Amino acid sequence: MLARVWSASLVGIDAVKVGVEVDVAGGLPGIVVVGLPDTAVQESRERVRTALKNAGFAFPMRRIVVNLTPADLRKEGPSFDLPISVGILAASEQVNVDLLDEYLFLGEVSLDGGLRPVAGVLAIAAAAKRLGISGLVVPADNVREAAVVKGLKVFGFKHLSEVGEFLSASENYVSAQVNGLEELEKTRFSGPDLCDVKGQAHARRALEIAAAGGHNLIFVGPPGSGKTMLARRLPSILPPLTFEEALEVTQIHSVAGLLKDKGTLVATRPFRAPHHSASGPSLVGGGSFPRPGEISLAHRGILFLDELTEFKRDVLEFLRQPLEDGYVTISRTRQSVVFPAQFTLVASTNPCPCGYFGDTVQPCTCSPRAREQYWARLSGPLMDRIDLQVGVNRLKPEEITQQPTGEDSATVRERVQLARERARDRFKGTALRCNAEMKSPHLRQWCRLDDSSRNLLEGAIRKLGLSVRASDRILKVARTIADLTGDENLQTHHVAEAIQYRTIDRMQ
Repeated sequence: MLARVWSASLVGIDAVKVGVEVDVAGGLPGIVVVGLPDTAVQESRERVRTALKNAGFAFPMRRIVVNLTPADLRKEGPSFDLPISVGILAASEQVNVDLLDEYLFLGEVSLDGGLRPVAGVLAIAAAAKRLGISGLVVPADNVREAAVVKGLKVFGFKHLSEVGEFLSASENYVSAQVNGLEELEKTRFSGPDLCDVKGQAHARRALEIAAAGGHNLIFVGPPGSGKTMLARRLPSILPPLTFEEALEVTQIHSVAGLLKDKGTLVATRPFRAPHHSASGPSLVGGGSFPRPGEISLAHRGILFLDELTEFKRDVLEFLRQPLEDGYVTISRTRQSVVFPAQFTLVASTNPCPCGYFGDTVQPCTCSPRAREQYWARLSGPLMDRIDLQVGVNRLKPEEITQQPTGEDSATVRERVQLARERARDRFKGTALRCNAEMKSPHLRQWCRLDDSSRNLLEGAIRKLGLSVRASDRILKVARTIADLTGDENLQTHHVAEAIQYRTIDRMQ
């Protein structure tokens, strides 16, 4: 008898519907799996055989052919264990086949018949809803993850025997219900607070502007001046994720297999901090069958590159296109995959190899040539894409000994949210979410300059040798500063403050 069970395979962060066709016929006993299966799918033959026996089912001692359609799509991972098991049971007439066309099956089976969780369930659930699938049958540990998608019946089981009972009497089971929006509202940020920072008013102001406009930021200063401490407190002043953003972030982390709690959405903005030894593919994603890299895992959040000048130059150049476009395309011979990558880049570095150039206490021991070579590791096009370039100075002795007196993160976050709301109202009818995403037509519409502001900007372009991209980013930062103060139009002091954050463009 021939049976067909529906499953799905991941392509990037999306999913493709896969048919699992099982034919049980006469011949020498054995299982053959065709349809471009990888090693994990091929090994499912032995797992399924043992699992069915230990779950109390009769394994048909006949020739079994499993065909995974479409045949030209690579199938990977252990998630096909469950649909293959159900297909064998249906083809050997051990379970009811009435529900097989309505549901999509996913899950890894262990040798005792238990069901183990798999990666990418949220992405597959979202695709199933688009394709008109009624529901999903998944391992119990994945059920809440899939149930986040509204309008989809999701049933979770711990054992193969429970799946067989469900197919025979589905009316006795109730689908899982999860209110993801309520879970998001209950979440509170628990990371480091901005009130711990001593001094550094200029750097704190830059953090607030970066959070309000989604601007890229780099801190430059001597060792111990607080660059890393400041950067790690940026997530505490960012607005919380919306439900749609949380779904996007959770889907990426689900595909990457990084969901710590598979029953909930990722409720806080990602903060990724790869080591400076990271390779290009680890940052942007890759592999024979592409998986998301650090920039996609930082989607809607922060990518923090500590000691930026210690990264290989060719690795940093991988960031140029994603910083501009908000996505990255990974092309391979068999397929091309697009990963979202709308992140805020935050970096820190020393001003020279010894770390003390421009320091008021420790003299610099580097030659001009050494400083020039040091900054040559960062290309001009990459620095152009960093909106806020902030010098962080050594703290004074009295600032070190005093107790922190700055504002806490909650107070700053309120101002950031108000600024974002003003931007959101302005961007109604567009796909823009923050000022950093504006393009040239938007700048002409919402960043108009009066004569004095224009003269000031032109002077800065001449003196600093700024490119068109860098001057556009000055306008974006000025627009954010105006939003923080509640001003509708750009004024001279907004542009003047924005220009201050480009003063290390040609630092050597």
